[in-house]
Amino acid sequence: MSVQYTPVIWNRNKIFYDAVLLIAVALYLYVYIRVAPGFEDVTKPIDGATLRMRAFGSCAFLMLTVILCIGPLARLDRRFLPLLYNRRHFGVMTAGIAAVHANYVLGWYYNFSPTDKYVALLSSNTNYGQILGFPFETLGIAALVILFVLAATSHDFWLSFLGAPIWKALHMFIYAAYAFVVLHVALGALQGAGDPIFTSVVAASVVLVSALHFTTGRMEARRDRGEETAKASLQEQGWLVAGDLDEIDDDCAKVVTLSDDERVAIFKYDGKLSAITNACAHQNGPLGEGKVLWGCITCPWHGYQYNLSDGRAPAPFTEKISTYRLQLIGSTILLDPNALPPGTHVDPVEIGEAA
Repeated sequence: MSVQYTPVIWNRNKIFYDAVLLIAVALYLYVYIRVAPGFEDVTKPIDGATLRMRAFGSCAFLMLTVILCIGPLARLDRRFLPLLYNRRHFGVMTAGIAAVHANYVLGWYYNFSPTDKYVALLSSNTNYGQILGFPFETLGIAALVILFVLAATSHDFWLSFLGAPIWKALHMFIYAAYAFVVLHVALGALQGAGDPIFTSVVAASVVLVSALHFTTGRMEARRDRGEETAKASLQEQGWLVAGDLDEIDDDCAKVVTLSDDERVAIFKYDGKLSAITNACAHQNGPLGEGKVLWGCITCPWHGYQYNLSDGRAPAPFTEKISTYRLQLIGSTILLDPNALPPGTHVDPVEIGEAA
């Protein structure tokens, strides 16, 4: 791990993101613990330990709700993307807040237990065969364990080490954690004295998370159907599916073979895609293995360069190579197999503006 480890590189955006998050959490806890009790209309005020327990528990629940809303909101409106970029920081902080809540619970209810407090927590209620009276504590523990695992594997090292499919599947357990938390609250805190505000908050959270994911799912289903129709139409016109956008690394190319003597290099660079013949005009060097610099590809054999948008060598050189048209439907790259005359300009496909 030490050989592959890459330290977190903090930048201004991350610092600002975390600062706003910390201020929001601190403000919520302050209002809940210091300000809100002054508006209570009860004969017996809630003790400080219980108040802090509820403050941190409700804060963790609201943070988890926001985390699950960020993804669909970013798909519905790109203005939410800044919240998505450092969402893992949000998750790590949520795990920390939830841990403080759990610590207050153990300290208040089990600190003076004659048995070990963890043993007492798990053995005090074992009525797993019923709904009312179900040991909701185990649901909270399950949620906390998941949050800890996700926080511990949130660094890009684990994304690289585990691979994107496994890492993504692991972090989908955030939904299981949310379900456990909702059940933990519904079978625990909501079974006590009536609290219409907290009950409404929990219900609103479930409705909001479900509605956003349902809306986003329908939107993406319609988009997928549109993409399939567009791809089918282009294929009928003779366009070829050249692969997926994720198959090409930045400033690199994917080489597509059209025939034994015709290969096309599709380059991804500067947020764009361009396609040129893979054969250098000098001695047929493999341009797809070259390096992209300032929008030009450099042949790895003898250093000849060509502009990726028109296949022309920079002045004063006059070499020209064939270019090809591309389409990007979703993340699928389609290629027109008909080569354009050497030196023909083709507007690069902007990745951010895919159909």
